[in-house]
Amino acid sequence: MKILAGPCVIESRDNVMKIAEKLQYLEDDKRIEFYFKASFDKANRTSLNSFRGPGLDEGLKILQEVKEQFGYKLVTDVHETYQVMPTADIVDIVQIPAFLCRQTDLLVEAGKTNAIINIKKGQFLASDSMKHPVAKVLTTRGCDEVNYQNSQKNNVWLCERGNVFGYGSLIVDMKNLISMREYAPVIFDATHSAQVPSSGTTTGGNSSIVPSLAKAAAAVGVDGFFFETHFDPSVALSDGPNMLTIDELQNTIKDIFAIQEVLGYN
Repeated sequence: MKILAGPCVIESRDNVMKIAEKLQYLEDDKRIEFYFKASFDKANRTSLNSFRGPGLDEGLKILQEVKEQFGYKLVTDVHETYQVMPTADIVDIVQIPAFLCRQTDLLVEAGKTNAIINIKKGQFLASDSMKHPVAKVLTTRGCDEVNYQNSQKNNVWLCERGNVFGYGSLIVDMKNLISMREYAPVIFDATHSAQVPSSGTTTGGNSSIVPSLAKAAAAVGVDGFFFETHFDPSVALSDGPNMLTIDELQNTIKDIFAIQEVLGYN
């Protein structure tokens, strides 16, 4: 099972290394294909005054240090085409943010790398629309047909993180997890699915529903899970309200494995 987990943003070198150390159990579990996640820049914060991260150069240096010290595979997101190549030199997964999943130049540039490309589904899109971003990357990589087998072979993934429902609310339609697997392996982003978008001056969330969403997705069947986690979400500089503590994450993953075992997904 694929697990992508880590803090929302690189708050500081010390915080990243502290969280990375506490996630060693994911790397040690032979059932898990683990990728450590942290963003060097959060370019879509609600407020101009919100913390964004250390930026490309310093952020990639810190991620490289995580790789060297812990041996973790890495995932981070990009927002501009110029960020793609230097990022792909360091990380194993280049992630396309949900708001940018239709950006052709960004997808094509990502497709030119050797990295896994994890494309987050826009909160404004139907699941069927995600065949088009997949096609842009697959075509760049010399593949004409959009299907699960070709996406798996060419390292293109899709990531579900809910749909906007009315104002300031997200709803997860579990049918999306089924339909998108026609096009690519599907990762379920349980923590961003618990967001309350742009509630006031920051994006809020409800982390208490994250374990339930993850267990529901495990019952439906997915290829992996994305979680943001922190040693103390209450002081996190981004996405704290929908992040799990490290202990909560560990308990949720245990529940996921239990569900998969009962249903024969392992």
